[in-house]
Amino acid sequence: MKYLLDTRLLLWAAAEPRRLAKKTRALLEDPDNVLLFSAASFWEVAIKAGLGRADFTVEPAVLRRGLLDNGYVELPVLNEHAVATGTLPPIHRDPFDRLLVAQAQVEGITLLTSDPVVAQYPGPIRTV
Repeated sequence: MKYLLDTRLLLWAAAEPRRLAKKTRALLEDPDNVLLFSAASFWEVAIKAGLGRADFTVEPAVLRRGLLDNGYVELPVLNEHAVATGTLPPIHRDPFDRLLVAQAQVEGITLLTSDPVVAQYPGPIRTV
């Protein structure tokens, strides 16, 4: 199964795996699963780290290298993804989360999230 991790889960998986539920860790450690991260998450990390947000203190380049070294697959943001954000219902206002939802829908990949608002979107979304 292919899973796209939202930014929060991505940060927890990389730096604070103890914050993940046991079932979530098992899902991420299953060698049959393909784990993806979005370029949109790195845009979010870079912007929020630049704004001094305490929950975004990771160095984006180090995070990316670590994810790639651990078998994660990078998902670029395509025009098709950006266009698809315009068709989403107005459930969530965060542009990063909306882009992740659109990517999951366009690519047919399950988005993993711990955000109950994001989980309200239709499509391949799984709350963990």
